[in-house]
Amino acid sequence: MAKRMRRNHSPAFKAKVALEALREQESVAELARHYGLHANVVAKWKRHLTENVERVFETGAAHDDSEREDDLLKKIGELTVERDFLARGLGRLR
Repeated sequence: MAKRMRRNHSPAFKAKVALEALREQESVAELARHYGLHANVVAKWKRHLTENVERVFETGAAHDDSEREDDLLKKIGELTVERDFLARGLGRLR
């Protein structure tokens, strides 16, 4: 028996289907049949969209992540320099 490959859908496709489900012009079952998905998948994407829609309007979240990333990269650089310095010092003692 051949294994069935799992399909990966893009976030854009998921958003499109979830928005259509949210509009309720067609039932979840009709949308699932139209897009070749299981109704539970469409319902899950719809629920996920409604639970996380407030994130779209949050401000500063991307900026905070960028700052944190910059701080972490700076710390990595400092620790790398320190490690190299200590490794050279230990090499001289041997």
